[in-house]
Amino acid sequence: MPQIVLYNPQIPPNTGNIARTCAATRTKLHLIGPLGFELSDRYLKRAGLDYWPYVDVHYHPTFTDFQAYHQLQGGRWIGFSASGAYSYFKFEFQETDWLFFGSETSGLPGEFLETCSATVYIPMTHSGVRSLNLSASAAVGLFEARRQLGYLQ
Repeated sequence: MPQIVLYNPQIPPNTGNIARTCAATRTKLHLIGPLGFELSDRYLKRAGLDYWPYVDVHYHPTFTDFQAYHQLQGGRWIGFSASGAYSYFKFEFQETDWLFFGSETSGLPGEFLETCSATVYIPMTHSGVRSLNLSASAAVGLFEARRQLGYLQ
């Protein structure tokens, strides 16, 4: 099943909402530091409410730590970015994909996007809006991957 990876998330309620989505779908959540908050942050916990015991969360203090972990697991890196190459609903997701989302303030760094197997975007109808909120983007991406892979039956 695809996994969610948050690269340097900064806003606790967004991460809490994503954690709740991951709990509901039994999706692993990976947080790559540095984080813009403490994992014990009350806003993070409030957004996740009482679902934290059900979140399979993995904290990686640095990107290097995450790379070492991923190397043992395998799978493609799919970067979600407003500048992605493929629309997320036309992209073919695989079971072993890692869905990457960057920080709320800067997204995924360009040098990181270059290391991804593919980059995808969520189309915006209004030209004045460049992206969705991080937690909405993660939910949209995860549920499309799950739909394609037959998890929404």
